[in-house]
Amino acid sequence: MRFGSLSLKSNLFLSPLAGYTNLPFRLALREVGGLDLATTDLVNARSLLEKNPKALKLIETAPADQPLAVQLFGSVPEEMRDAAVCLESLGMASVDINMGCPVRKVCRVGGGSAMMTELDKTSALVRGMVEAVKIPVTAKMRLGWDDDNLTAPDLARALEDAGAAAIFVHGRTREQGFSGTVKLHGIRAVVEAVRRIPVIGNGDVTTPQAAKMMFEETGCAGVSIGRGAFYNPWIFRHTEHYLRTGELLPEPGFEERVRVMCRHLDLMVEVFGETHGCRMFRKVAPWYSKRFGPANEFNKRVVQLATRAEFHQLLDKYRLWRQQFLDETGQLKPAYRPAPMSASFMDAPAVAGREHIPVPKGPIEVW
Repeated sequence: MRFGSLSLKSNLFLSPLAGYTNLPFRLALREVGGLDLATTDLVNARSLLEKNPKALKLIETAPADQPLAVQLFGSVPEEMRDAAVCLESLGMASVDINMGCPVRKVCRVGGGSAMMTELDKTSALVRGMVEAVKIPVTAKMRLGWDDDNLTAPDLARALEDAGAAAIFVHGRTREQGFSGTVKLHGIRAVVEAVRRIPVIGNGDVTTPQAAKMMFEETGCAGVSIGRGAFYNPWIFRHTEHYLRTGELLPEPGFEERVRVMCRHLDLMVEVFGETHGCRMFRKVAPWYSKRFGPANEFNKRVVQLATRAEFHQLLDKYRLWRQQFLDETGQLKPAYRPAPMSASFMDAPAVAGREHIPVPKGPIEVW
């Protein structure tokens, strides 16, 4: 897989997720294996240029966190261009432009999904960024604003002409938010619209089989995984193995899940400090516990986590409580085993309130 001058070892990617794809999460995923290019949380271009501490924290990285793309949002061409130059000077592997975020605070300033409604203006912005840097410039988009305005194929073609190195496309419209199902035929239309650059599909990839289906039904060159990595940090390694061999690796056991969860917490404390790191981990730990079997005793206490020592005390107590659900071999009894992972499993707290998003009606020309 190549994005312009960037040569990649894998065609599986970590999608940017607001509030989640921070440095500790990316490092935890990379240690599990199977991931090459990851993308940061979306960063406001103006805030980056102003050296806002929050923006700088979003792009924080480490030698083990390579290659790394930074996702920018904004609608002012000069700011987006200068932010791309700044990121290149910091050694980032590529710059991704957010054209898919459905959240109002991003769209109302002309960023995110709003960029899909003005093709000429968006193309000019991208061309200015491409001409200013040597690293690849990519774009992440949705299928369109709503089902009556599926502009992704036209926009992808225009961005290819403007010099974009790759297109990431989420198979939902802005109106859908995160509700409904991904439209694989919509991603295929984007693949067929471009001539030279790779298109990477995204949406509802929660299993290796779902990734294979996306490749087969869309013809995409790569797959980007977001919420699927929340609950299954092993998804990149397992998907790579499945695509290569046709063999499904067994799901990791309880002890392996606990090991990775503890490592994730250690990284959160290392990067954000104990107080803030533990507070942030309150929303992360339940991702792991969804595959523990009965976990209500764990979940109701971990959301009050304050220190790393407290977490390990909580974990020790949970291990003892969990034993009542185990058989003589130490495995969960059949009645308590988690259901197989699927798209319906993805009840992600990260998207609460964003399932359906009202948008203007009618063709783009009259908005």
